[in-house]
Amino acid sequence: MNVRRRRISGIAVTAATALGLGALSACSSDSSAAGNTDKFDVVASFYPMEYLAEQIGGDHVNVTTLTEPGQEPHDLELSAKQTAQMGEADAVLYLKSLQPAVDEAIAQSDVKTKIDAASLTKLEDHGNVEHDHGGEEHADEHAEEEHSEGGEHALDPHVWLDPVKYAEIAQGVAESFEKADPDHADDYRKNAEALAKKLSGLDTAFKNGLAKTDSKVFFTNHAAFGYLAERYGLTQEAINGLDPESEPSPARIKELQEEAKADGVTTVFYETLVSDKTAKTLAKDAGLKTDVLDPLEGITDKSKGEDYVGVMEANLKALETALSAK
Repeated sequence: MNVRRRRISGIAVTAATALGLGALSACSSDSSAAGNTDKFDVVASFYPMEYLAEQIGGDHVNVTTLTEPGQEPHDLELSAKQTAQMGEADAVLYLKSLQPAVDEAIAQSDVKTKIDAASLTKLEDHGNVEHDHGGEEHADEHAEEEHSEGGEHALDPHVWLDPVKYAEIAQGVAESFEKADPDHADDYRKNAEALAKKLSGLDTAFKNGLAKTDSKVFFTNHAAFGYLAERYGLTQEAINGLDPESEPSPARIKELQEEAKADGVTTVFYETLVSDKTAKTLAKDAGLKTDVLDPLEGITDKSKGEDYVGVMEANLKALETALSAK
């Protein structure tokens, strides 16, 4: 099927590019590069975009990813081959501001259907949310760090961790697929409706599960859970900022130790794709437990679930335990 000339929104193009370049052998139905199959070829930038493309596209799409399983997406660098392959895809699905290398490659790509997930919902600045207890000076310090990592507007890109906003993105992706590949529009619409039901069920589970808890504060390795916290009335306190590789100051560690006592925090969460050293050190010094809260930037053998919904359900259980849900 030759749909290469049809237009898709920025998200579909980025997804197609990301998926097609980085993990061709893992995600493709065959060994062909993006753009060389008889299906609607989509390149996705990283896992949350890949999941949307596969769920909505169903049997009609060939999805490849730029970010391989286990690879930290923030630090992704593209090869010349990957960049060249983008132009062969029918669509690229990505999330602008999360992966600068992908943003740059897509801007220079000839792919006509470029789907930017960030344009399908409203991104917010969570720069100071997780540092509310740290004083003005400390908040300013972290705002500066996140500005440099998050781009000019320092908007938080981790929007997929809010099932409601993720559903908004999914709807936009479906509409882009329908326009780019109208022959299968009905199926894309039906698949999107089925996905919407899954995400609505997930939202309900989080609302009910976290409605009554002993504490509303949770500690994380990096500030990926601002949207989730805002959606369900929680407060995220991050050891690091939006950049998972940044190192916290001694003052920040001391501050978190004091807050753990004040707010009844029991657990320091770490994640699967970055080092857990800082989180475990803080937990040991403060007498806290540790557990995994997965930002779902990639699925690996260590993931507590086989897909987005499974891992989010595991995240809910971890939060219910840590916050002593009733």
